[in-house]
Amino acid sequence: MVISNKRLARAHVEKLKEGYSAFTESPEVARYIEKELDSLGFSVHIDRTPYGFWYIPLRDET
Repeated sequence: MVISNKRLARAHVEKLKEGYSAFTESPEVARYIEKELDSLGFSVHIDRTPYGFWYIPLRDET
């Protein structure tokens, strides 16, 4: 079964919006995630490692 990188990125963004962290090994999926987050104006901490990319949602301090 083949899963689209864009679909996988959207699934990760949905997890982030729910307050969960997301991880991907693929630079292509990471680019899609970051593009989607930029368009939404959603703030996350991105930890780029040699093994992949961690996305951690930032809490609102209001």
